Amino acid sequence: MTNRKIINEYLIIILGCLFIALAFNLFFIPNEIAPGGLSGVATVLHVLFGFPVGVTTLILNVPLFLIGVRQLGGHFGIRTLLATVLFSFFIDNIPVPALTNDSLLASIYGGFLMGLGLGMIFRMKASTGGTDLMTTLIHKHFPSITIAWILFAVDFLVVAAAAVFLGLSQALYAVVSLALSARVIDLVQEGLNTAKAVLIISDHSQEISKRIIDEMDRGVTLLNGKGAYTGTEKDVILCVVRHRQITQVKEITNSFDPSAFVLVADVREVMGEGFTVE
Repeated sequence: MTNRKIINEYLIIILGCLFIALAFNLFFIPNEIAPGGLSGVATVLHVLFGFPVGVTTLILNVPLFLIGVRQLGGHFGIRTLLATVLFSFFIDNIPVPALTNDSLLASIYGGFLMGLGLGMIFRMKASTGGTDLMTTLIHKHFPSITIAWILFAVDFLVVAAAAVFLGLSQALYAVVSLALSARVIDLVQEGLNTAKAVLIISDHSQEISKRIIDEMDRGVTLLNGKGAYTGTEKDVILCVVRHRQITQVKEITNSFDPSAFVLVADVREVMGEGFTVE
């Protein structure tokens, strides 16, 4: 890894920490919304006792950080330590006025900003500690579950506990911010270039495949298929295309075989030629 790339990654981590801190200072703390995590616990303590959110978050993170270094290695530990300290520093040392006193708007704007920051940090293989670090540890052992939804489940437990002190309405706003944050994290992690997998069963597989390759510049794979009822063998076309190209695939297929069986499915992640490689 080049020095320039390392510097860029650390700059992204710093920017992500700034976004999360602004989400708290502009929206969450002024409206008494505790959006999960140890920072959510620190927000509750701030409302009840006036403890500074940043320092409290940092103190609560120490045990989890030590576990994380042991489980995930020193490289992850350095980045996570940086993100944890910076987030705590930013949240206590960037005095900005609240942008809104509407709790619903605060939960929406704050959730978006927090998700953007967390997604950037996770993408750089780091964490802000707390339940973010706990989430990464869980994801290491259960990789089939997305980071965003592990984070949502863990944070939901924190919100449920916070509801006792801040009230049910504030807990509901916290859930709104968490749900939006989880979606934004996924978008940042996976990108906006969504892909679709297309399966086409037709007697004109050769003609359809050729036009997809020639006109759309997409790779096509022919799979051997056999009808369970008829026993007839047919080629099954498999191709992965951008979301915006689905209509063109359907038009090409329909021009050769209006009765073709076409299956379109969402693709969570795709790597290879023609798509972004992480």
